[in-house]
Amino acid sequence: MAETPTPRKRWLDRNIFGMGLASLFGDFCYEMSNAVLPMFLATIGASAASLGLIEGFSDAISSFSKMGAGHYSDKMGKRKPIAALGYFITAVAVAAFGFATSAWQLLVVRSVGWFGRGVKGPPRDAMLSDATTPEVRGRAFGFHRSMDTIGAVIGPFVAFILVDHIGYRHLFFISFIPGLLAVAAFLIFTKETPHLTTKTVTFWANIKAMPREFQIFLIVVAVFGIGDFAHTLLILRASQSLTPILGEHDAGQKAILLYTWHNIVYAAAAYPAGVLADRFGKKIMLIIGFVIAALMALGFAVAIPTFWNFAGLFTLGGVFLGITDSMEGALAADLLPQEIRATGYGVLATVNGVGDLVSSAMVGILWTSIAPSVGFIYSAALCILAAAVLIKVRKR
Repeated sequence: MAETPTPRKRWLDRNIFGMGLASLFGDFCYEMSNAVLPMFLATIGASAASLGLIEGFSDAISSFSKMGAGHYSDKMGKRKPIAALGYFITAVAVAAFGFATSAWQLLVVRSVGWFGRGVKGPPRDAMLSDATTPEVRGRAFGFHRSMDTIGAVIGPFVAFILVDHIGYRHLFFISFIPGLLAVAAFLIFTKETPHLTTKTVTFWANIKAMPREFQIFLIVVAVFGIGDFAHTLLILRASQSLTPILGEHDAGQKAILLYTWHNIVYAAAAYPAGVLADRFGKKIMLIIGFVIAALMALGFAVAIPTFWNFAGLFTLGGVFLGITDSMEGALAADLLPQEIRATGYGVLATVNGVGDLVSSAMVGILWTSIAPSVGFIYSAALCILAAAVLIKVRKR
């Protein structure tokens, strides 16, 4: 069915701003924990392979929950309450990191938290799509990702300031505050736009109704996903490489600063990427993002371990995330009918999550069993392959 967007006088209204504000506080909450997660794991005796498995498994849980939440949202015609519940679950679980004393406990708690992240994703993205028209969708998604990433900048920066004074565990507890603010912002500022529902349609019927071009796009996302590892591994790489030069404490501090800079670049890149996509095409921008991802991975494989070399590579990481995170959602909206859009976002996220599980685990295993450079070269090859496949995708 053809989409019937509601004409809007301006694309940035209270609704879109509210979704951005909720994402800002949400990322503040869990990026605050992500910034110190590799070092915290080291204090409880976990390896790079453990970090990769925790990241990959929790991302996979997140993505499978997105598929169910997306279908339920389309079927029931409800988006806002499901998304708000997801924000709340994540806030509680991230704070509970502070009680973990082993890698397996952290795996369980983080999986619960990332289940919440998954639940909120498709309904929120569908609300964002429903509230915009195709002509300005790139900048709306870009604005949302920028707000999201401003939180991802504030979180690691606050962690950098506080960690020496309060330690890892109390830092996790404090993260509950921005988590609750995310829930409040979403409930207060956002509203659902009237949309078509699929109450009488089964999940598999919705899957079969997805256009062929979207199915090809899912293949692209899968290929990229199995190469796009969790960026907490970049923190670990920088920390370990700089330790012989700076010492363990200073290397860890510098790694947190690099990750903060990475997220600043991410926030700065997302909106301009959306504007350029509205002008030149979302697919072109996404291909550029995949190529930059490959360059970053190759850089981490061969770079001389200095702070400034890592700063350049973390910059590339922020740029490609700003492009790919906003363009995947915007391009998917162009390829999907409105009435199954949340289901489509759920399937897209599930494919991404399976890829995250494979990529983070694979890079961590190659890192531990052979060498870190082998894992990064594996990632770069798959990013280039994804760019090549994406060329075949055509707009609906």
